[in-house]
Amino acid sequence: MPRKRKRLSTKGKLAIFLGLVAISGAGLAAFLIESIGVPPRALAPYIERRVSQHNPIIVKTGEWVASSLTSLDRGQQLEGLQSAMRVGAQPNSVLRTIFGEPGGKTVRVESPGAAIIAIAQAQPGDVITFAPGTYRFSGQPTVVNKPGTQESRIVVRAAQPGTVTLELDNSEGFLVAAPHWTFENLVIRGVCKSHSSCEHAFHVVGDAHHFIARNNTIVDFNSHFKINGVDDKMPDEGIIESNTLTNTSIRQTENPVTPIDLVAASRWIIRHNMISDFIKGQSNRTSFGAFAKGAGSDNRFEQNVVICENNLKGAAGYRVGLSLGGGGTGRAYCRDRRCIMEQERGVIEANLIASCSDDGIYVNRSAGSKVIHNTLVDTGGIVVRFPESSADIEGNLVDGNIRSRDDGIVRKLDNIETSLTSTYIGLRPVRGLYQPGQHFSWKGEPPRRTGSTKVPLDLCGEKRSATPAYGAFERFSSCLLQ
Repeated sequence: MPRKRKRLSTKGKLAIFLGLVAISGAGLAAFLIESIGVPPRALAPYIERRVSQHNPIIVKTGEWVASSLTSLDRGQQLEGLQSAMRVGAQPNSVLRTIFGEPGGKTVRVESPGAAIIAIAQAQPGDVITFAPGTYRFSGQPTVVNKPGTQESRIVVRAAQPGTVTLELDNSEGFLVAAPHWTFENLVIRGVCKSHSSCEHAFHVVGDAHHFIARNNTIVDFNSHFKINGVDDKMPDEGIIESNTLTNTSIRQTENPVTPIDLVAASRWIIRHNMISDFIKGQSNRTSFGAFAKGAGSDNRFEQNVVICENNLKGAAGYRVGLSLGGGGTGRAYCRDRRCIMEQERGVIEANLIASCSDDGIYVNRSAGSKVIHNTLVDTGGIVVRFPESSADIEGNLVDGNIRSRDDGIVRKLDNIETSLTSTYIGLRPVRGLYQPGQHFSWKGEPPRRTGSTKVPLDLCGEKRSATPAYGAFERFSSCLLQ
């Protein structure tokens, strides 16, 4: 019997392209690049892996090719953007304007023990308020199992943002298993000696529906928020808004690294957060800024800023901005125990995503997805993967390319993107729309759509014009601290 021929991988085909360029000329080279659909930043590490076991000359050549591809694709990275924006955790004056002050009975706590007791004995309407200071929690997580109500939520907070720091030396800080709780204005730091020991600041499970976290600064965790079902109960209808989620070093762990890790829950709103520096240093070195997966539905990512590499730059690995579907889910953890679809009717809208070593937006086995008016700079672009996935992609400004993989269904309507061929020769026309060194200030009039948009507000909270600008914002200056 004839031997079955082994199929060449997509990246393997594109690696052959490098040799064909000199032989075949630019026309065939461009055709191969566009048809195979792999950006330079994805091809570079593949080449390094393939040559790593060869003789020194081949290794050096492969490293040079990979470095050249990366340099062409990445270009100059952003500097100082995170601290300049009105996205993420904000001062108290801004908070009052947006959210107001909570009503109810104030329960003042001045020690970790007092806080644990107050949470364990909480009643609807309690406002558990930490006195200014630093509090260390270790050992078992603080269990949150007393329910609030829709009319009388239970609130855990600092009265003034930046005055209360919670240091967590445990795997999970707060294990939230009851509905209608709010956590706000807190600074929460993971202080474990081993990164694998600081998993989550918040683990939201089971019956913890209508959870809210807002205006918190959360630092040094693998997954700052982990959300999942327990015993067929799902923590639906949550909100994570106006938080700053980051890490101060590469996470040396084999565990998942994703600041917002949402599995199986539905109808969550992830809004107005600053998410950065989520680098996984071990195992597959793949991480996400945030994802929703596990057969949930109607989850929304809107008006967020995701900077995959802000203060931490140049590490090996694959960092993806936002995702519907993530890397997939084991059936036992799925809402329907099947996960034929990872997500349905998910929305990614009006986000700025930048400085990612892999794709900016990744849609994986997610049907009825909408990717609308996002700005992507220095990422691998937008990818819709597998035949279960379908996505309407409209009004985006993409420094990269929008593409299908493995038969994903892409419906593109009026986007600005960069061809893959351009990225292989270092041409980045989208970046040329901005003033150099001025954090996305337009160089002249921004490119505008001729029709209206269904996105009423931009990233910065401005109302869209009748002829809206492509991407996440009308004027980036409205996003900056004055």
